Amino acid sequence: MAAALGPTARLTRQQQTSPVPDYPTAPAGNPFVSGWYADPDNEFYEGEYWVFPTSSFPYAEQTYLDAFSSPDLVNWTKHPNILTTKDVKWATEAVWAPAPIARNGKYYLYFGANDIQEDEDANNTKVGGIGVAVADRPEGPYIDAIGAPLIGHYYNGAQPIDQDVFIDDDGQAYIYYGGHSHANVAKLNEDMISVGYMDGGINGTANSTRTQYKEITPENYTEGSQMIKRNGTYYFMWSEGGWGGPDYSVSYAMADSPLGPFERKAKILQQDDAVATGSGHHGVIHVPGTEIYYIVYHRRPLTETDGNHRVLAYDRMYFNEDGTIAPVKMLVHDNFADGNSIGWKMYGEKVDNWTVAGQHLVGVCKGDGLAMLDTNFTDLVLNATVAVSNGTSERSDAGLVFRATNLGAGAASGSPFNGTGAETATGPAVFNGYYAGISAAGYVVLGKYGDNGTMTTLGQASVSRLQAAADYKMSVTAVGSDIKIYLGNADSALITATDSTYTSGANGVAVHAAAGAFGNVSVDKPT
Repeated sequence: MAAALGPTARLTRQQQTSPVPDYPTAPAGNPFVSGWYADPDNEFYEGEYWVFPTSSFPYAEQTYLDAFSSPDLVNWTKHPNILTTKDVKWATEAVWAPAPIARNGKYYLYFGANDIQEDEDANNTKVGGIGVAVADRPEGPYIDAIGAPLIGHYYNGAQPIDQDVFIDDDGQAYIYYGGHSHANVAKLNEDMISVGYMDGGINGTANSTRTQYKEITPENYTEGSQMIKRNGTYYFMWSEGGWGGPDYSVSYAMADSPLGPFERKAKILQQDDAVATGSGHHGVIHVPGTEIYYIVYHRRPLTETDGNHRVLAYDRMYFNEDGTIAPVKMLVHDNFADGNSIGWKMYGEKVDNWTVAGQHLVGVCKGDGLAMLDTNFTDLVLNATVAVSNGTSERSDAGLVFRATNLGAGAASGSPFNGTGAETATGPAVFNGYYAGISAAGYVVLGKYGDNGTMTTLGQASVSRLQAAADYKMSVTAVGSDIKIYLGNADSALITATDSTYTSGANGVAVHAAAGAFGNVSVDKPT
């Protein structure tokens, strides 16, 4: 007996109807901007969210900093070259890890430069450390504020890098920083371009009994300091592990004072073998006047091997009732509301047949076309809306791909981007894995693709009153060898099959001899 279904309503654009960006993750997909970037920090300026990252290229090419702004955490505007090494006479090498803050009508940007090492500092053979630049607007241009490093030497064993600047409720500004497994805090004076003194103490120099730099190193600290305050509690956060490895992660401590002590509580962000690796060096986005927080960070796509291939992402950060932070879950979702398909790779004879229009990823293919996310789920729940127009083939359909490997013979995995923001790939649209498709001719099919590029049907069902070019919600659940396909909001599966050929792989969408449109794509692990 055929199932009767009606098309789902087109998705609304949340960023146009709600002034509060209340999302479980980046709704238009992670990475949320195009390009290789790392070490993001952020501020809220003039009603917009600003993210300031490192340009993630080989060290010698990190000679500039870009910024991104958004009114809604969905649509982002790029502001290139807000600071370059040409603007900082003493920065003869790379600049990285910017930290923004505003005060007294000025915008300040703190940055690391020249990667000074401890032996070079001890022998006074190199100028480098943490600099500060200033501008009249958030997008700059920023100019060197003092003509020299703000912090240009090692204190307490801390490399002068990876700073965060925080202004407390009483107006006192602090700078938290440190690399080489040591962290310091110092007070900044009202001018924001000079370091003040702590009360009492000894800083280890012969000419002073007043300290400027207090060590606050928590357990497992590597680098990437970050400070936020919530409900009177100070949260000191940092990165652990090696920046080039999969173990890069984020942990935190809580204290009643901005000076600590900071005892490590837990790790809250780490790699997910299904989503991304090397997740760390973060900032925290707080939506003003709410309890909505996001962690913005860099991570590495699963199949990329270049250590510099880092991209920007954000996910929701939740606090428990006792004030502790819950582990952050990397979610996979794309509603294409930003008008691009960043993070997707296209396969097929003409990859430029894939576009983004009307909050949908649209593929028009005479043969087979694939658009894939760099994921690797085992057990999964895959959801999307699927719309398909009649094609000329006996089998013209569009649908969802899961547990897919061997994507595209000879497919490229480089970094060129097409006009929609998607990464392009060469080679035919072939894969090993499962496919659930829908046809306006009136059927839903579940099949598996093998090495020869042909599909073996695992199940098929007829559906009545399917409308061409109309959105239908399609859901796939795959737990072990049990696979179920749902259409619409039905509680019972339209197709049920048992097959153990493929156990894990990438997720995406496909079109065969038709025009297909996909919206609101999400992948998650079953609860």
